[in-house]
Amino acid sequence: MSIEKIRKDFPLLLNNKITYLDSGATTQKPIQVIEAVEEFYRKYNANIHRGAYSLSMEATEVYENTRTKIAKFINAKSDEEIIFSKNATESLNLIAYSYGMDNLKKDDEVVISIMEHHSNLVPWQKVTKSTGSKLKYMYINDEFELSDEEIESKITDKTRIVGITHISNVLGTINDIKKIIKYAHKKGAIVVVDCSQSIPHMKIDVQDLDADFLVFSGHKMLAPLGIGVLYGKREMLNKMNPFLMGGDMIEYVYEQDTTFAPLPNKFEAGTQNIEGVVGLGAAIDYIDNLGYDKIKELEKNIVEYARQELSKLDYIKLYMTPNEENHSGVISFNIKGVHPHDVASILDSEGVCVRSGNHCAQPLMRFIGIDSTCRASFCFYNTKEDVDKLINALEKAYNMFKKYIIK
Repeated sequence: MSIEKIRKDFPLLLNNKITYLDSGATTQKPIQVIEAVEEFYRKYNANIHRGAYSLSMEATEVYENTRTKIAKFINAKSDEEIIFSKNATESLNLIAYSYGMDNLKKDDEVVISIMEHHSNLVPWQKVTKSTGSKLKYMYINDEFELSDEEIESKITDKTRIVGITHISNVLGTINDIKKIIKYAHKKGAIVVVDCSQSIPHMKIDVQDLDADFLVFSGHKMLAPLGIGVLYGKREMLNKMNPFLMGGDMIEYVYEQDTTFAPLPNKFEAGTQNIEGVVGLGAAIDYIDNLGYDKIKELEKNIVEYARQELSKLDYIKLYMTPNEENHSGVISFNIKGVHPHDVASILDSEGVCVRSGNHCAQPLMRFIGIDSTCRASFCFYNTKEDVDKLINALEKAYNMFKKYIIK
């Protein structure tokens, strides 16, 4: 499928005035996803798991079929290992409170990387403080990567939980999570993997990785906002207490006691984002039809071109590994001496959409020695013309500020 044909699937991209380079925050949605959500409301709108009437049963079937589709998509052993949430943040909090709070004790250690999004950091701060356990960090080297020495020195016999992002949402660094999981398991720890930035771009196989828990957000992989997934090994999920209490996760309720429904319902309290689940199913169909090989080919070409063109600008500071094989479609940068918010505003005036700020990774920023960056994040629907527009907009921004820059 040509890039021209692909872009026609994305209504917002048909607006030629916009160069969208913020897919790391949320991807644009193809018409197939938009229409799937609309079709749900037109044909199947009813609450699930509750009604004995046919419309409710049809809605339930659509919802549960998507669970099956996701299990197959990431090669889970069972549909029961797929839990729907609002997003990766909620999934990570569920793990921290339902598993971490009950399984950590004084002087146990939780190890995470300095690259973690706040969602895979702040919950562990709270849980370790509450349980008397300790929070440790794996730090990156000068190439913005985790060395084997750092991993092996931080994950020890005291480590009970390792939290690791597959791809940094700031640096674009691709971590070798399979190696980290294998080493953590050798030390008796379980591993929580944040795949929010990786699953839009590469195949995830939870059995091959041997991940204990794995999370992602639908909206970063073409699906609607407000739908996320938690994968957990069934034997672990069965031992965990629910995170939220209420409708649909109940078996029996007595005046002083309650029993909970079996997996996966145990962790899905209340009415779910059913249309989001439907949209996520359509997004998975779109990715499967396009194929990860094609996605990788398109993104490799565009990211290589972006790295090449940005590297030519001597007034730009880039924050990314020189190892192209360990780098994804996220590129953080700054115009030296200019605040990222000012740069992003000038880029916006040229129709170029990038994110500026700390990207929910303040400890990482502090470790690098900066406050914030601009971030261009690419998807398979981007083109070399998008990169050219970024470069031209950066030239404009630099020319506007250069006489004020203190060298």
